[in-house]
Amino acid sequence: MNLITAAAAPTVGNPLINIGIFVLFVVVTLTVVIKVAAGKKTAAEYYTGGAAFSGKQNGVAIAGDYLSAASFLGIAGAIALQGYDGFLYSIGFLVAWLVALLLVAELMRNTGRFTMADVLSFRLRQRPVRMAAATSSLAVSFFYLLAQMAGAGGLVSLLLGVSSLWAQYLVIAVVGVVMIGYVMIGGMKGTTWVQIIKAVLLIAAALIMSIWVLALFGLSINGLFQAAIDNSPKVGEKLVDPGLKYGLSDLTKIDFISLSMALVLGTAGLPHVLIRFYTVPTSKQARKSVEWAIWLIGAFYLFTLVIGYGAAALVGPDRIKAAAGGANSAAPLLAFELGGSVFLGIVSGIAFATILAVVAGLTITTSATFAHDIYNQVIKHGQATQEQEVKVARYAALGGGVIAIVGGILAYGQNIAFLVALAFAVAASANLPTILYSLFWKRFNTRGALWSIYGGLISALGLIIFSPVVSGKPADPITGLSSSMITNPAIDFHLFPLENPGIISIPLAFFLGWLGSVTSKEYNEAKYAEMEVRSLTGAGASGKIVDH
Repeated sequence: MNLITAAAAPTVGNPLINIGIFVLFVVVTLTVVIKVAAGKKTAAEYYTGGAAFSGKQNGVAIAGDYLSAASFLGIAGAIALQGYDGFLYSIGFLVAWLVALLLVAELMRNTGRFTMADVLSFRLRQRPVRMAAATSSLAVSFFYLLAQMAGAGGLVSLLLGVSSLWAQYLVIAVVGVVMIGYVMIGGMKGTTWVQIIKAVLLIAAALIMSIWVLALFGLSINGLFQAAIDNSPKVGEKLVDPGLKYGLSDLTKIDFISLSMALVLGTAGLPHVLIRFYTVPTSKQARKSVEWAIWLIGAFYLFTLVIGYGAAALVGPDRIKAAAGGANSAAPLLAFELGGSVFLGIVSGIAFATILAVVAGLTITTSATFAHDIYNQVIKHGQATQEQEVKVARYAALGGGVIAIVGGILAYGQNIAFLVALAFAVAASANLPTILYSLFWKRFNTRGALWSIYGGLISALGLIIFSPVVSGKPADPITGLSSSMITNPAIDFHLFPLENPGIISIPLAFFLGWLGSVTSKEYNEAKYAEMEVRSLTGAGASGKIVDH
C-alpha cells in the first residue's frame, strides 16, 4: 500500500462542471443498461448477451473493453514522462492482438460456451481443471481491477481537486458501487452496450485531442517532439530516444524483455477478452470482431503518442507529477490546457466511463467464472438450474466489487499501465500455455493442465510479491511516483530483481505443461478428435457440457 499522504492537489478547472459532466455520463450509461437489459435472464443472456452481437459490434465492444484506464491515462502519462519507452506499452498491447487473432479467437469461440474453463476442461477431467482455470481467471481479473480502480481514484480526485487521502479512497468506493450496478442490472448485454458507447467516445476524444495538439505545432510531429524536449529539461533529448527507462542498465534491459513477453502473450490469456468471443453467433464473426478491434485499438495507440508528447510539451513533467494521480493525470491536464474546464470535464467523463466499462467487463467475467465453473460445474456437478446460476453470478459480482474496492485502495498511486502489465504477466503465465496446449497438442492431459496453470500462477505471483514492485525500491526519479506498493524503506523483502516476472514464469508454465503431460499416461484420443473437429468447424459448439 502507498503509505505516503497525498500532497495538496492543485485545482484543475471548475469542480462543479467536472462533476456535472461526470454524473451525466453515469446517468446516460445507466439508462442504456436498464433499457437494454429488461426482462428475466438465462445464463446465456447474462454471460454472453445471448450471442446476439455482430462481429462489428463486438469488435467495437472489445476495443471498449481493452482500451482501459491503462491505455488512456497510464500510457499517456508514461509517454509524457518516459518518452519512447512509455510508448513501448502501446506497441506491446497492439501486437498482442495478432496472437489472439491467429491462434485463439475462432478456436475458442467454436470450442467453448461461456468461459475459458469450457475450453481447457473439454477433453480433460472437468472438476480439477475447472477449479484451476477459475482460480487463474480470478487472479488475472483481480490484478486488472487494481489498475482500473486506482486510475478512477486519481482521475476523480483531479476532477474535484480532492487532497484528502480518505476522500480519494471514498471515490474508489463509489466507482465500485456504480460498477456493481452495471453488472447486476445489465449482465453482458448491458455491459457490452456501455463498452460500445465508451469506445466510440474515447477514440473520438483521443482523435480530437491529437488533431488539436498537432495543430498547435503546425501539424508537425517533429515540432511537437522538440517542444516536449524543451519543456522536459531534466531528460532533454532522451525523451525521444530508446532507453530512458529500460536502457539504464543490463537489468532494466532484461526487465524490458520480460515486460514485452507479458504484453505480447498476455492478451490471448485475459479472461475478460476471451469471454467476448462467446457474444457472437459464429466463429467468422469472432474473427471479424478481432479485425475490427485491431484497427480501432491501433488507431487509438497512435493517438496516445501525440497525447503523451503533447502533455510533455504543453503541461510539463513538474505539473504532471504534482497533480493528484501523478503520471495518470497527464491526459486530463492536457485536456484542460487545450479547452479549459468544459473540455477537461468531457475528457475526464469519457475516461471515467472507460474505467466503468472495463471494470464492468471484468466483473461480469469473474461472476461468470465463479457461478458457471465453480458453483455449477464443480459444486453442483452441472445440475444447477439457470436461475440458480444467474443468482449466484449476481452475488459473485457483489463480492467481486467489494474486493475490487479494497484492492484499488491498496494500489492507489501506482502507474496503472504498469499494474496492467502485471495482469498480462499472470495471464500469459497461467492461462496461455494451457489454452495453446489444449487446442493444438493431442498428448496434453489433466496433469499437464494443472501443473501449467498452478505452476504459472504461483511462479508469477510469487515473483511479483518478492520483486521491487511490492517492496524495496525508492521513488522513480522520472515519474516521481513510488515504484513499490510498500514505500517504507525499512520494509524490504524483495528477492527477485526484475519488476515483471514474465521472462521466468511464462517459459516455466510451458515447460510444466509439457512435463506434466509426458509423465502421465492419461490420453483420450476420441475426445481430442472431437475437440479438433469442433474447434475447426464449430459443430456442436452450443451443446451442453457434460463430465467425462
